[in-house]
Amino acid sequence: MAGADGAGVEPEVPAARRPRTASSRPVVPRSDERADETPRGGGDPPGAATPPGVRTPASAGTSAGARTPASAGSAASASSPASARSAASPRTPASAGTPATAATPVLRPVPPPPAVSIRVPPVVSTTSAARFAERAKVRRTIARRQAISLVSAGLAVVAVAWVLLWSPVLALDPDELAIEIQGAGSVVASDQVREVVAERDGTPLPRLDTGGIRQDVLDVPGVREASVSRDWPHGLTVTIVAREPVAAVPAQGRSGYTLLDEEGVQVGHVRKAPGELPVVDVPAGQKRTLRAVLEVVHELPAELSAQVASISARTQDTVSMELRGGLRVDWGSSSDTTLKIAVLTTLLGSDAVKGATVVDVSAPRMPIIK
Repeated sequence: MAGADGAGVEPEVPAARRPRTASSRPVVPRSDERADETPRGGGDPPGAATPPGVRTPASAGTSAGARTPASAGSAASASSPASARSAASPRTPASAGTPATAATPVLRPVPPPPAVSIRVPPVVSTTSAARFAERAKVRRTIARRQAISLVSAGLAVVAVAWVLLWSPVLALDPDELAIEIQGAGSVVASDQVREVVAERDGTPLPRLDTGGIRQDVLDVPGVREASVSRDWPHGLTVTIVAREPVAAVPAQGRSGYTLLDEEGVQVGHVRKAPGELPVVDVPAGQKRTLRAVLEVVHELPAELSAQVASISARTQDTVSMELRGGLRVDWGSSSDTTLKIAVLTTLLGSDAVKGATVVDVSAPRMPIIK
């Protein structure tokens, strides 16, 4: 047995030499029962001997670190009858009046959050001079920001204007010109239209004067109407409504023939009269007579106009046509043209004009065949 100073401890018997019977197995109390649990029999009987090799506390001076019951006659004696009975029965507290000691959880302190210092400047100054200085500073700051904004906006506007109006980014390229001509029998020279556009080569499209280009294109012979549109970023589209020639008149002062449309406007000039157009012979300077002849020619259907070889007039009421077969048609004035066309077409399709040399339809309701 150990003394108060821990000397004289008997040697421990190896576990292999201990008797392994059910009654001799030591009972290890739980952590909550080691301090307060009392053996069932109320302790070892008096004078019970402790088996050799089993450590039991002899007194309060037991060596530190050994967990043993408080009394010397605890249930750690495996060879005693009371120990055998307590091992065979379930472990319960010795008395109902002794409460079990529960394990106390360890609470760790939570560190406080780090302190953040926020420096808030004073909103209002404490003196009048300081307030006046702050107001002046604010006004200068606002003025400076406004000036910077205005200068930046101005520079941006200047840059955009330079790109659009003076830089070659959107410059006109004559190679990207598209010409669309509408009208049958057009004699409009596309090369002349390209020359008009080539004079504006390199001009940025936003600064391009499309109205001036249109006027120059209208001066090209054979053009009745024209429209000009930008084709971004470098092209241009010119749409032309061509004047359709309806007659050819002998050119004045030079050889060849001048082509005229139904309004008497010169469309072009050719050396030889086209076979599909009638040759017009009117006195020089007689614009009304020429207009009356051209109106008649313009109203003629294609199958009838193809048979007309020439047309002449001394006045606006004496229009006369000569067909390619040699038959002469006295037309009269340009009034009732639709009825006259119907009467002449009917007569030409019948046998009534066979052998005739003149057909007078100036009075369409009473045609005369000679």
